[in-house]
Amino acid sequence: MVEPFKNIYNDTFFNQFTAVLGKCIKGFDKKRFLKKIYDDAWEARELKQRMKHIAQVLHEFLPGQYDKNISLIKDIIIALRKEGISGGLEYMVFTEYVEAYGLEHYDISMQAMEFITQFISCEFAIRPFIIRYPEKAMKQMLLWSKHESLHVRRFSSEGCRPRLPWAMALPALKKDPSAILPILENLKDDTSEFVRKSVANNLNDIVKDNPDIVLGIVKRWQGVSPRTDWIIKHGSRTLLRKAHPQAMKLFGLAVADQIVIDKLKITDKSIGIGDTLHFSFDLTNSGKKPIKLRVEYGIDYMKSNGKGNRKLFKITENTYQPGQTYSFKRAQSFRNLTTRKHYAGQHTLAVVINGQELAVKKFTVTE
Repeated sequence: MVEPFKNIYNDTFFNQFTAVLGKCIKGFDKKRFLKKIYDDAWEARELKQRMKHIAQVLHEFLPGQYDKNISLIKDIIIALRKEGISGGLEYMVFTEYVEAYGLEHYDISMQAMEFITQFISCEFAIRPFIIRYPEKAMKQMLLWSKHESLHVRRFSSEGCRPRLPWAMALPALKKDPSAILPILENLKDDTSEFVRKSVANNLNDIVKDNPDIVLGIVKRWQGVSPRTDWIIKHGSRTLLRKAHPQAMKLFGLAVADQIVIDKLKITDKSIGIGDTLHFSFDLTNSGKKPIKLRVEYGIDYMKSNGKGNRKLFKITENTYQPGQTYSFKRAQSFRNLTTRKHYAGQHTLAVVINGQELAVKKFTVTE
């Protein structure tokens, strides 16, 4: 069984964490701290709830004034780095602290997030500030997009994604993303892949509400550099998966009306949760010209409510010659993950070429 994410908060973490707190907080009482952490509701709390709880307990052990508390948190991060700790999901407790207690202290919180995000990203904590102080916060994000630290530059994009997963949405930016665009312009040819991936993901968020804006960016950025070309391609993936005509044309992907999918085979038409689905198929270009194809497969996963939910997986994107047949073999794990739970029932496997479903097979997943 997969270990739940919430168990990153374990004895090993707290022994390390409290040792550093003891060095930084005068009169720190480790025994009392852990007693408050491991309260009656601890086991029932999920990951996010545990983060919030730890931030609340930490608040009780800090002096009380927000500016002094932030100064101590900076000292704690410096001490953690001296111990060889370079951040990790569990240390998002610091970003939870800023989100919970810093909204009324704009300037101190902005300085704090600039520092903290170089240890652990503040992409979730910044969002209430963008909602409360939209103009000021987005101007600060624009300044951060030129920061010397790649972590701060990445934060300037990731923090203002309109639809950042597992975070509160930014309705105003979903409706009008114009404040985001100068930030992305500054980062479109960034030297860091970490930053560029965030730019692409931000574009992919924007495209869900404002496809024409992203298509305009694609036209302007296309050919600027190989790095920028990768960004716009990855940032247009939702449009490409939906076979949006203009997006397909911009990336040289034609309608796959002369492509034939044969011999779609599933090794086992019934698999158990935890097993792996093995399948294969042949692709033939029956036309007279080479054609550029985006080859994907989709699985309609059964949800808890008995309905299917399609997830697309890209295999490759290449040019395929006329009269040629190409064979593909793939495997897809049905092991439960913290991010995806599988349910028994009938599932569908589909081969998708340039956004078009060209072959389908049914299979069953059992308990």
